[in-house]
Amino acid sequence: MPAALCVKEEGASPYGMIPALCDGGIVGQLTFLVLLIMFIGTLYILFTKLFEQNKVMNQGKAVDANFWRAPTLAEGAAKLEKNSAYRQVVEDGLRANEEHNKLTDPVEAHDWMHGTLERSQNHINSKLNGGLSFLATVGSTAPFVGLFGTVIGILRALVKIGASGQASIDTVAGPVGEALIMTAIGLIVAVPAVLAFNWLQSRNKSIARRLSTFSNDILGSIMSNGQVKPVMTGPAPKAAAPAAAPKKA
Repeated sequence: MPAALCVKEEGASPYGMIPALCDGGIVGQLTFLVLLIMFIGTLYILFTKLFEQNKVMNQGKAVDANFWRAPTLAEGAAKLEKNSAYRQVVEDGLRANEEHNKLTDPVEAHDWMHGTLERSQNHINSKLNGGLSFLATVGSTAPFVGLFGTVIGILRALVKIGASGQASIDTVAGPVGEALIMTAIGLIVAVPAVLAFNWLQSRNKSIARRLSTFSNDILGSIMSNGQVKPVMTGPAPKAAAPAAAPKKA
């Protein structure tokens, strides 16, 4: 803790989080620092993963609007974003279809295509799930880290009270209650991490199901040479109106 924060002003309350950290010593301060890093990491992962998930979901809407209306898979992929997860699945499928003829060991085309598309999905899902293990770790360990800080705080308070020779309830209650702040901080860190983990994981499962359905549709289209396509229920995009002919003078 900075020395300036630990200077006790005249008339200031001797209890609170700052006095608890100042009296808790290096162990208590390091415990608080660990909890702070956990909380900042939780917020960072939450917002970055939300951004990635929203990006993939918007890419899925673009697939529904334009992809299956194209005459070929290659032309449909060209209408998607360059870094689209769905475009990656299509390009991996088309590449696997071309490479199948180069295999010297005969493999069923369906099995070869299915394995390639599954690997493509796993790569995307693995990227989306990155960082969630940190949230799970924070959610399960932060309360115990806070409890450790509380135990150290109570121990130091009792040693200090014992050395002073004053063991009345008003003398013990303040420092012991002050030490419980670390447990509260641990819970404040853990609860958002658990909620964020469950929410992000639920959204990832929804994206994975959508990718799996899209991958199966791509597999069917490639195996049937474009004859099998999902039924489009939405309205077709409006064509641009032709330009008006110039008026004759």
